[in-house]
Amino acid sequence: MRALFDLATAYEPTDDERRGPVPAVGAVLVDFSNTLFHMVDARTWLARVATATGRDLDLDAVLADVAAAAARPDVVAAQDGRDLSDAAHRDAMRAWFSRVPALVGAEDAAVDVLRAPDAWVPYPDTAEVLEALAERGVPVGVVSDIGWDIRVHARRAGVEHLVGSWTLSCELGVEKPDPTVFRAACASLGADPRATLMVGDNPGRDGGAVAIGCRVLVLPAEHRLGERGLRAVLDLVGQPVGAR
Repeated sequence: MRALFDLATAYEPTDDERRGPVPAVGAVLVDFSNTLFHMVDARTWLARVATATGRDLDLDAVLADVAAAAARPDVVAAQDGRDLSDAAHRDAMRAWFSRVPALVGAEDAAVDVLRAPDAWVPYPDTAEVLEALAERGVPVGVVSDIGWDIRVHARRAGVEHLVGSWTLSCELGVEKPDPTVFRAACASLGADPRATLMVGDNPGRDGGAVAIGCRVLVLPAEHRLGERGLRAVLDLVGQPVGAR
């Protein structure tokens, strides 16, 4: 008998699947920003912008202006859909940085510094957990709402080879929590969604994976600088076949 008030889903398990055991996790999808990697702090970003443009910036004052500009209604509106393409992201950032007096004329440089290979760094436990999953034969796919090709950051950090697929909104033209994103990510790994774990920090976006049958681990949405807590993924995946 179906439960009252069933939530709408993008998949329909068979009666046998409903009665049977929940499949073991055989694949992992993971968010990028604030889950696997984090951006360098804003002060470091702005200092690098100053170096790149030859501008003498009062970092504290400009950072205050950046924060104030982010709250402007026109800037907020300009961010809608920014991760659907590279061009949309750059336009959204230009709209934001152009409202900061000290950055006028340097908008593109500010975006370039934001996207630089060393502007995003992995958490201390990122490589360890990705390597452990690889050792267990568990394929990993990155699923990210992002406006540029983030493979460059993984390449610089030496972990790109540990990721089997990249499902990026700027390439797919669709953002989480649309089921299309998670279906594409599972298909890219050849993974059964019901045997797949999605890991992220946004219940509204990353949690959308439940609509296609995935399980979801949502990490606290805090700006971590130390370990992210990714070892919990290994507990949910379990030990390799044959391990004691």
